[in-house]
Amino acid sequence: MIIKKYVGKTENEATEEAKKELGENIVVMNVKPMKKTGFFSFFQSQKIEVTVALEEESEKQVKAFSQQNRMIASEGSQKDTIISATANATQINSELKLNEDNSAIEKKLDNLSNLLEKTFLTNEKDEIKVSEEKKKIDETTKEITPKVNPKGNISEDTLSFIKLLYNTLIENEVDEIYVNQLTDEVEKVSKPGLPFDYALANVYQKMVLKFGKSEPIDVDKPGPRAEIFIGPTGVGKTTTIAKLASELSVTQKKKVALLTVDTYRIAAAEQLRTYASILEIPFRVIYSKEDMKQAAEDFKDFDFIMVDTAGHSLHNEELKQGVEGFIRILEDAMECENFLVLSATTKYRDLIEIADAYSKMVAYKLIFTKMDETGAKGNLYNIRMHTGSPVGYITNGQNVPDDIAVFDAQRIVKNLLGGKT
Repeated sequence: MIIKKYVGKTENEATEEAKKELGENIVVMNVKPMKKTGFFSFFQSQKIEVTVALEEESEKQVKAFSQQNRMIASEGSQKDTIISATANATQINSELKLNEDNSAIEKKLDNLSNLLEKTFLTNEKDEIKVSEEKKKIDETTKEITPKVNPKGNISEDTLSFIKLLYNTLIENEVDEIYVNQLTDEVEKVSKPGLPFDYALANVYQKMVLKFGKSEPIDVDKPGPRAEIFIGPTGVGKTTTIAKLASELSVTQKKKVALLTVDTYRIAAAEQLRTYASILEIPFRVIYSKEDMKQAAEDFKDFDFIMVDTAGHSLHNEELKQGVEGFIRILEDAMECENFLVLSATTKYRDLIEIADAYSKMVAYKLIFTKMDETGAKGNLYNIRMHTGSPVGYITNGQNVPDDIAVFDAQRIVKNLLGGKT
């Protein structure tokens, strides 16, 4: 695994530089403006720092990147951050370089990292305290033990860390299959004398890479484009559409039209009509395929056509075929993008059934709603792993247009590992 920073005048410039060196398979992990330094900083142009990650296919390639990047220094004597690992995670590079402005990964995971530091990384004077802390951890983890197969090279401390990691993820409702995959990785990379912050950093980076880059609506692509929102009843599709329509029309100054094919819930249609009136954008109820064809023609000069669909029972084939028919008409007329809207409070078993049912209909990106109504965020990781679909947005309330955000993998992973958000 390679974690590296690139600097450019814009995000695109820095990302393109990363692609030239590491290839197209990079994952953008973080984007931030760089702090200006020095006496003449007022006259310096703003630069953007992009952190990217890449999982390599061979140990040889990873070592080559590591050797090359150790010789590179960025402007202002800021060194690139490099954490290298083999594809099967059998070793972690012993060097971890960080910018002055960038705290170590383990510090980002407040609760879990502090416990690890207190438990495993104290000096000899605190040996008695460390022993007491270990006993506390053992007491809290003895009821639930991860499926590990301790070998001679796995220390007691490593096993305690694995137990702590296992229980933290399970408490956050990450599926046991995925938890065991992560604890197996810890077992592989753990070596005698290797600081635990490296194991924690490895898990953190693995999970961020698994989530991948968020994929919200691309406001720079030319229209017309249809943004179609699918999903079960009651997950907040209509409110989510209103939030995004507000962002696109008011903030981005795009021409937006709202359509609904949900003729079963009059209240939902009227709610969307009200939002359209407030935003002063067109709204239309679609009753038939002919209505959809006409709408596609009427709004062909618009940037975005946002479509609310009817939630339906997974066993209602008639409704399912109706929604699919409307989508096919729009696909013939313009570029389309589908978002499956799911509630973070829904049981994992039900989420799998919903996701699988809609995957038979269309390819989609994910939006998770009602994030403010649950303390366990594990289902985001579970469904991302199960479907392979990228995550676009999360919502955390009913306020339009405020309570929505582009998905941030780092923030969610930090929470799943026990850190504060």
